[in-house]
Amino acid sequence: MPIQKLPPQLISQIAAGEVIERPASVVKELIENSIDAGARRIRVDLEQGGIRLIRVSDDGSGIPREELTLALSRHATSKVSHMDDLESLRTLGFRGEALPSIASVARLFLTSTQTGARSGWRLAGDGSDVFSDVEPAAHPPGTTVEIRDLFFRVPARRKFLRTERTEYLHCEDVVRTHAAVRPDVGFELRHNGRAVLELPATGADGGAERVTALLGGDFPQHAFEIEREGSGLSLRGWLGAPTRARSQPDQQFFFVNGRPVRDRVLSAAVRRAYRDVLYQGRHPVFVLFLDLDPSGVDVNAHPAKHEVRFREGRLVHDFIFQTLHRGLAAVRPAGGHPGEEPVADAAPAPGIPGASAAGLPSGAPVPARDTRWELPLPQVGEPSPGLSGYASVPGPGPAGPEGRDREGAPPLGFALGQVADIFILAENARGLVLVDMHAAHERVTYERLKREWREARVTRQPLLVPETLAVTPAEADLVESSAGLLRDLGFELDRSGPETVRLRAAPALLQGRDLTGLVRDLLADLRNLGHADRAEAALDAVLSTMACHGSVRAGRRLSLPEMNRLLRDMEETENSGQCNHGRPTYVELDRQALDRLFLRGR
Repeated sequence: MPIQKLPPQLISQIAAGEVIERPASVVKELIENSIDAGARRIRVDLEQGGIRLIRVSDDGSGIPREELTLALSRHATSKVSHMDDLESLRTLGFRGEALPSIASVARLFLTSTQTGARSGWRLAGDGSDVFSDVEPAAHPPGTTVEIRDLFFRVPARRKFLRTERTEYLHCEDVVRTHAAVRPDVGFELRHNGRAVLELPATGADGGAERVTALLGGDFPQHAFEIEREGSGLSLRGWLGAPTRARSQPDQQFFFVNGRPVRDRVLSAAVRRAYRDVLYQGRHPVFVLFLDLDPSGVDVNAHPAKHEVRFREGRLVHDFIFQTLHRGLAAVRPAGGHPGEEPVADAAPAPGIPGASAAGLPSGAPVPARDTRWELPLPQVGEPSPGLSGYASVPGPGPAGPEGRDREGAPPLGFALGQVADIFILAENARGLVLVDMHAAHERVTYERLKREWREARVTRQPLLVPETLAVTPAEADLVESSAGLLRDLGFELDRSGPETVRLRAAPALLQGRDLTGLVRDLLADLRNLGHADRAEAALDAVLSTMACHGSVRAGRRLSLPEMNRLLRDMEETENSGQCNHGRPTYVELDRQALDRLFLRGR
């Protein structure tokens, strides 16, 4: 077949294949156009999941009569005029392909009235590259785009659409997502004539209300807010408690400069922050907003604008990871680091009405330690009686906290006794606290081991016979440029040829592991992520195992001083709201919850 120029209609249909995947893609493009037009109210009407009808109406600035036809032309936009605009985009849409692409695969009706104009104007298309003449039309200030019979011009594409309910749910998700990032804009969604969502504008400070509408009414009770600025970056949002993680990553929302995106740098940072506080196979819930100079992010990396590319990916990753790590570390009974401002409120525990993993309100002072209740923790590898990780050392101390003022009790209170030789029962100022003693001591021990490892770094163990690995030239270059980081992790690697490296030493903690496989994973992480995620995870896994075996076991009888020492250590330990495997370490029943259990006041 000879080389030939494609007809405009076919070009538009090919472009539609990149931009318009399903009805939700149309809803997304039209909502973004409305937001860019300054709309403060957006209404979305759907029929048959958007397959039969999609109508998006707004009260934005409108389109003048002479630009209506141009708006349906390919590569026509009001948002980009020269190359510099592409490098500093502040709008959601900019390609100038959405409307003409949609018009090439569906029947389109475009009606718009400019603010202050006496009347509006209307333009219609039947899926071809020919449009009707512009005609007067009654319409309030703003724009309405009506799409009927999506993909009727390309019936093969209709075969890939799912059921009406599935397509509708995708559309609803788009509306909810955009509503979360723009609380100052009112959103309304109707499906088959029935009102589904009515979200009035709440102002820029109404983010919590919109996040609640996005993730459900109980989300704020199981989440905490974070906010941080630095290095030209600003991150704010809500993190779900680790104990409220889900089986699927279906409630994870990341916005960059107001644009909902998916990005491996962002995903890796979140995954790393939650790594050792989640139950196996679970996924955290979060809504995060990252803002930075538009010149620092390329939003033109994907036709549908789902993905972005950061110019300083390592900086963005480290900023997000550190912010989230600090926030999660503060989810403990004391609600903050001793001697520091709390980073986040403590998170409630699941399953019990009125039960909470919180100790003190955010900002409450951490009580001074009472050394009369303390006993030394054993070192890992140190012999201990039976299965206990606590040595039973006799010492002075009252049998209970007689005469103590409950109002002055520490966050986890004072121990009353053990339940089934598994749980510690304590009383604090608000009610009762039940602690899983093995899970709690496991987290305390694990965090201590990690801290000692960071301070002393890794002990390297030379290999009796160095191993030679075949790598790509780029990976060999990476070994040379990252020699310092590799040594910090305990690996001694050097280049032995253009496409070979030699492993001479590895962390002593990883003895017996598949070192060559780990080195390949390490190089892949350094190349793609800029940090050694899997090597760090492998080291943490060993420390976690050591902590598990070095912790007090179920069935071990503890004295009251031992119990109180564990409670005080939990209050000062990062991530002590859950064990190394993501299980909760304690729950709290406040007085109101206890009253409800016994029907008091009814």
